[in-house]
Amino acid sequence: MEHRAPAQVPVKCETCVVRHKAICAVLSEDELKDFNKIARQRLIPAGQVIASENDIIFANIMEGVIKLTKTLADGRQQIVGLQFPPDFLGRIYAEETPYFAEAATNVELCAFPKSGFEAMLKRYPGLEHRLFENTLNELDSAREWMLLLGRKTAREKVASLLLMIAKRVPNVGCNHTPDMNFASFSLTLTRADLADFLGLTLETVSRQITKLKTEGVIKLIDNREIVVPDIEALSDIAGN
Repeated sequence: MEHRAPAQVPVKCETCVVRHKAICAVLSEDELKDFNKIARQRLIPAGQVIASENDIIFANIMEGVIKLTKTLADGRQQIVGLQFPPDFLGRIYAEETPYFAEAATNVELCAFPKSGFEAMLKRYPGLEHRLFENTLNELDSAREWMLLLGRKTAREKVASLLLMIAKRVPNVGCNHTPDMNFASFSLTLTRADLADFLGLTLETVSRQITKLKTEGVIKLIDNREIVVPDIEALSDIAGN
């Protein structure tokens, strides 16, 4: 995986699609102008490494999906997390990160230099509080995923992951529907990625997706476009 310096351009907060959901949502207009001085937009193509163990980056995810991976001593890799808009990428007050962050799709970030961002946290306590809340939410999600990996069946695992993506991906950058029990999204991860993340074989993931399609729980427009006509039905299968 090639790691190159991504394209950077100034950020325009007034046109940001995650402005009212990201960590900067707690800032006043004047505080946001100050925050904007250190922010830079980064455009990162799919497949490129965004951050490695010795490369600290802080950023709001504006568009796209990031996968977090851990490399074992023998070279094997495991996907340990997925991040969507408006998640925050980065480990505050650390000199290194325990994971690789890779663009699973084309990704757009609102990125901040380490020193400048940590200075903003001291200047604006509301920002630090919001970041702390995000960290606790991520901890809750990690515990839920431990339950999924340890106790759920293959069918429940695949349904749970599709449910998570269905709830997260449509939140930004798409047309909303008044029917909150319906979702339509592009499956940006490969089935191999899904299998890696769930601890299943590729064949098992494909088989379970086919079963969900046959039962009418999901519809496959093509290999990537998925429609969930009844989110509650998918949630029941996921065991939520």
